[in-house]
Amino acid sequence: MNKQDKPLRIDIVSDVVCPWCIIGYRQLAEALKATDTAHEIHWHSFELNPDMPPEGQNLRDHIAEKYGTSAQESEESRRKMTALGADVGFEFRFSDDTRTYNTFNIHQLLHWAGQQERMHDLKLALFTAHFTHQRHLSDNHVLAEIAAEIGLDRSEALAILESQRFAEEVRDAQRVSREQGIQGVPAVIFNRRHLVTGAQGIANYTHILEQLEEMQD
Repeated sequence: MNKQDKPLRIDIVSDVVCPWCIIGYRQLAEALKATDTAHEIHWHSFELNPDMPPEGQNLRDHIAEKYGTSAQESEESRRKMTALGADVGFEFRFSDDTRTYNTFNIHQLLHWAGQQERMHDLKLALFTAHFTHQRHLSDNHVLAEIAAEIGLDRSEALAILESQRFAEEVRDAQRVSREQGIQGVPAVIFNRRHLVTGAQGIANYTHILEQLEEMQD
């Protein structure tokens, strides 16, 4: 559908422990495919839980403390997210032991992967590692192993995490997002101008893409 010479720029501000971020991305990906939209995706870091301790916290306990969510509401939310994930080919495997983590080191690893044009691949691998395979994303060795699984250098990945080599760069990037008014994720910015927040669904994303194409005609 979209035949313009210049690809649609899509900036996505997200965190890998945010279930709505992977749901929203997968919905957007389906809309991009359906509309045959030429595009380029740029991921940006956001920390949902910057004050989370390194060992993380049980997800259900965390949600109850942060939002006052009851056990029944939490279970219903998990059922909804699992169904929405399945609709776009992503498998959530929530359990009583599902945890959430501080993601600052993860964003440093993603920054490094971006220097090798592999941020997109690592981002998706981390979503799967967290939500499907329940891997311990606070463990630097686990993170380095995930990087190695997509073909990045495991030793260098571990060295980056242990040295905090890109801490300043990540802090700067997060500051830019805050200055742009980003307060929650997922936040999707089309062509640096049009901000859409939350997982919109395939139909809504399709409509947005069609509107953007009309604006460029």
